[in-house]
Amino acid sequence: MAKAEKIICIKYCWFIIKNYIFSLERGRQRKKRRKKGSFFGRKSIQNREKSRYNQPIKKSPGVMSRGETEEEIRMMKKRLLSMVLAAAMAGSLAGCGGGGSNETAGGAADNTTAAQTQAGASETKAQETVAAADGQTVLKWSIWDKDLTVYYQPLIDAFEAAHPDVKIETVDLGSSDYQTVLGTQLTGSGSDFDVVTIKDVPGYTTLVNKGVLEPLDEYIAKDNVDLAAFKGLTDQIKVEDKLYELPFRSDFWVVYYNKDVFDAAGVEYPTNDMTFEEYDALARSLTVDEPGSEVYGVHYHTWRSAVQLFGVLDGKNTILDGTYGFLKPYYELILAQQEDGVCQDYATLKTSNLHYSGAFAQGNVGMMNMGTWFIATMIDKIKTGEYTDCANWGIVKYPHADGVEPGSTLATITALSIPANAPHKDLAWEFVKFVCGEEGANILAETGTIPALMTDDIAEMVSAIDGYPSDENSKEALQTSNLYLEMPVSAKSSEIETVLNEAHDNIMTGNMTIDEGIADMDEKISAILGQ
Repeated sequence: MAKAEKIICIKYCWFIIKNYIFSLERGRQRKKRRKKGSFFGRKSIQNREKSRYNQPIKKSPGVMSRGETEEEIRMMKKRLLSMVLAAAMAGSLAGCGGGGSNETAGGAADNTTAAQTQAGASETKAQETVAAADGQTVLKWSIWDKDLTVYYQPLIDAFEAAHPDVKIETVDLGSSDYQTVLGTQLTGSGSDFDVVTIKDVPGYTTLVNKGVLEPLDEYIAKDNVDLAAFKGLTDQIKVEDKLYELPFRSDFWVVYYNKDVFDAAGVEYPTNDMTFEEYDALARSLTVDEPGSEVYGVHYHTWRSAVQLFGVLDGKNTILDGTYGFLKPYYELILAQQEDGVCQDYATLKTSNLHYSGAFAQGNVGMMNMGTWFIATMIDKIKTGEYTDCANWGIVKYPHADGVEPGSTLATITALSIPANAPHKDLAWEFVKFVCGEEGANILAETGTIPALMTDDIAEMVSAIDGYPSDENSKEALQTSNLYLEMPVSAKSSEIETVLNEAHDNIMTGNMTIDEGIADMDEKISAILGQ
């Protein structure tokens, strides 16, 4: 038993003893008051004594009644204290005789029993020991929302089937403050995670800067992992030319469209190769501005991503550049559409707090740019009958500037990392490689989740899900050419995000002209980057 564990054990036992003795003495005082009478009168005392908690207690060996004398209580204190000290000494002896990782089955069972009785020792520790007794190595994996996420268990089952000497133990840290809790655990002395899930890029950057993640470059080189399969994502998450995570799932932006709106207008459906000019013309051809019968050719949610990130699809600029003149053509495009009634007014959407799903479900929106995470919602809501006015739908690839390859789009990722102090780094890498590779991607696709690694076969699996649009364009839309992170790796990403959001809001509501908003971004973000 470790020194810290012995101290916790003694303190915990003494806490129980003090509370128990306190209850005994409180009972003795209560008995005295019954004999003397009380302020509330005899009747209330009699009523209380009818309670089952005040019935006479038969004394059994080793069990005290509430009527013990002061001398008996003092004796019990001494006996209990002796028991605690004896237990602590036994723990010390057991700790001195404990072995390393090559424990016998009997030793492991003894340690399991001890762990179950220690205050502060978790059930997780006991489970690890039991697994080790069976000849298995336990890998601890930090996750969030286990009960709400469909792909965790299939991934675990498949890996354990291929590696019978390994058991994956998940630790659910919750979703709301996941990155904060994970950071606290990894920077503490008691963390023993082998694999950790990384929720977002800012959280990843923070952990890298703290030095708590292991570089994966040597593992990747040793096993000849083809990073080209991630279509540029891994290049964008390198820190000082080192890679500390591998993405296993990714959502990217596409264009959703309502086929009924196109059919009513007699307009051809969008394609997987649209320039922004063609996209704008198509949206305008669907628009009906008659009051009470409005049809909007396109819908933009109030996120800055829905407009600003059009500008990074050529690969020449990023949202961290510090100069933002490249955004001007796209703000001009969207504000002109807003002025002409092609899309709904930004200020109205902001005030009404209309969710993008609600806007598309109304059935009077032709196209909407949104992430692939909305696919599952569409399928589910149509199946349940909640969405009836957009049930005939499809998706196509994002529009692109002249000279930019079709299928260039924006992405968000979820990734896996290995902590710098992981107990089983080599085995942890095998799990990371499995989940982030083609085998893991197939499992994710079977659950309806978009994996970071997308092949033709995997895209076919996703498009075969019941409820997914059956047309060829919708299937082809799952194949991307270049993926760009919505927010690349930067220690200043949070501050930059705030400035970009404020400027976007000012431009879209007319509080600033496009030039004024861009100048505001240039000035403030250049200052942030220069700090």
